Amino acid sequence: MAKKQKPPVVVAELGRPETPSETAARKAHDSRMYRQRKTVNNLVFSLIVSVGLMLVIVLMAPGLVGGKSGFEDHSVDVASLAVEASPSAGRTLAAPEVPESWKAKNAGLRQRDGVTSWQIDYTTVDEATGHQAYAAVVQAFTADGSAVNERWISQALEQQAPTGAEQIGGIDWVVYEHPDRSPDASNMLFGLQGDWEGDTILVYGTDSPATIRTLAAEVAGSLTASKEQ
Repeated sequence: MAKKQKPPVVVAELGRPETPSETAARKAHDSRMYRQRKTVNNLVFSLIVSVGLMLVIVLMAPGLVGGKSGFEDHSVDVASLAVEASPSAGRTLAAPEVPESWKAKNAGLRQRDGVTSWQIDYTTVDEATGHQAYAAVVQAFTADGSAVNERWISQALEQQAPTGAEQIGGIDWVVYEHPDRSPDASNMLFGLQGDWEGDTILVYGTDSPATIRTLAAEVAGSLTASKEQ
């Protein structure tokens, strides 16, 4: 018995059955519209997720509201961290006294190219301008007690040439004074390189030379005081 064929569907807009080509065109149109609606729905969903994540970030970091980063007020306890890290370093570590307006952003031991260093990074307040500046203290040494190589020191001081020498706090320092460098593109406008019991001491930054010299004196004082205790 022959299979009974379904009667052709009369399309209301046409008033007659579709031709095969019209049926194919209709299906293609419906498929295209479905894909477009799906794309729009996906975009809306993605936008909702993005907004939700943004709200979560803002709630987790309230310091960002009003345009102020919480990192601006972040400060670590250098003296405590120096005491904690001294046994690992096997020596006294510098912990200078600094003005209350300074913020110690981090302090810790680092290793690079066979050299271990204790580094403190500060944001300072330039007394002459009232603007924030940068200062760093580095105490570098090697595992076998050999001198820190000149290449490592040069890289730490941004490959700048020495310009003089002076004594501060009982330490003889090599001076690196480069005031023409941009503080926005450099961390070292003025620097000092000294030696304390075989360790290389670097004190440098973008603050005034007078401020960096005062910091160097505090570094020398903290090392001497810790040794005498």
